[in-house]
Amino acid sequence: MIKEIRYKNFKALRDTTLPLGQFTLIVGANGTGKTTAMKALKVIDAIIPANYETFISKGLGKLNTSAEIEIAWEDFAVKRIANNQSLMNVFTPIDSDSIENASISLINLLSSHFSKDYESNELRGFRLFSFDSDKIRIPTQLSTQLELSQDGGNLAGILDQLRDMEPERFEALNIELSKWFPEYDRILFEVPTNGYRAFLLRTKIGQHKIKAEDLSDGTRLALAYLTIAYLPNPPKIVCFEEPERGIHPRLLNNIQEAMYRLAFPANYGEKREPIQVVATTHSPYLLDLYKDNPEEIVIAEKDEKGVHFQNLSKMKNIDKILQGGESLGEVWFTGVLGGVPANI
Repeated sequence: MIKEIRYKNFKALRDTTLPLGQFTLIVGANGTGKTTAMKALKVIDAIIPANYETFISKGLGKLNTSAEIEIAWEDFAVKRIANNQSLMNVFTPIDSDSIENASISLINLLSSHFSKDYESNELRGFRLFSFDSDKIRIPTQLSTQLELSQDGGNLAGILDQLRDMEPERFEALNIELSKWFPEYDRILFEVPTNGYRAFLLRTKIGQHKIKAEDLSDGTRLALAYLTIAYLPNPPKIVCFEEPERGIHPRLLNNIQEAMYRLAFPANYGEKREPIQVVATTHSPYLLDLYKDNPEEIVIAEKDEKGVHFQNLSKMKNIDKILQGGESLGEVWFTGVLGGVPANI
C-alpha cells in the first residue's frame, strides 16, 4: 500500500504531501489539486524535456527547476525527477534493512508502476476513472484484451466477459443490482452488430428489456461502479473522480459500499488482495458517510503557497467538532475544516 505521495513543483502542488490509506476520500474546492494529485501517478511519465513546461508550477524559473513526485511505501520510496534536460528515477530505502528486503522482483514491480503503457494488459498498477454515462451505453467491440476505459467505455464487453468467465460473480452482481435498483432483476445482452455486445436491464415486473441507451444516466453510472467492485482482478490502485456525479444522494451509500468492497475485500467474503482506493468529492452528502472514519478523509486547501493536504483525523479539535450535532457535510460546508471556495 502506498503510504504517501510527495509533490514538488508539479502544477499547483508546489510542496506538499498527500497521506493515503487503504481508502482515501479527498475533499476540497475546485482548483485545489485533487485531480492533479491523482493524475500525477500517470502523467509523470510524460514529463520529458519536450513538454516539461506543461507540468512545472507556474511562476517558477524553468532552467534550474525540477518537478518531483515521490511515492512512499512502508519501507521504500521511488522518486521521479524531471527537469528541462532529463528524467530520472531514484529508489530510496527508508532504513538500512530495506535494501536487503527489496528483491529484484520487487524493484521490477515498482518500475512497472511507471510504465508508459498504462493500457497494457500486463500492467494493473493504476487506473483513474471519471465515468461518462454516454460512453457507458455504447456497444463494445469484443476482444480478448478488454479493459474498462477511464470514461466507462467497454462496460458491456466487461460484463459479457464476467458472465462467461466468472458466472458466480456475475450472479452475485445481479443480486446486488436488484438491491440498488429494485425495479430490475437482471443484466442481459444483445448483439447489435457482428462482433459487438450491448447490455440491457430486465424489469422485475413484466420482464421488459430496457436497452442501455434508454436507461437513466444515474443507472448507467452506478452500474459501472458496481461492476468494478465485482471484477476478479481489479487494478491495484483505483482512483475515482467525483463518484457522486449523476448519482442520486440516496444511492451514495451503495457507491461507498462498492468502493469499500474494492479496498476491504475480506469484509465482503472476497479472497482477492485489497485494492488501494482514492476518490475525490465536492459532495457534503458523500462526506456525511465518513463521519465515523475521519482517518479516511483528506482535506485539500489552497493558499498563496500552493495546495496543502491534511488528514481530517489529525486536525486540531477534530474530536470535539465531530461530536457536535451537525453532519460532517454541514461542518465542512461552513468552512471550518477548510477545503471550500474562498467566498464561502
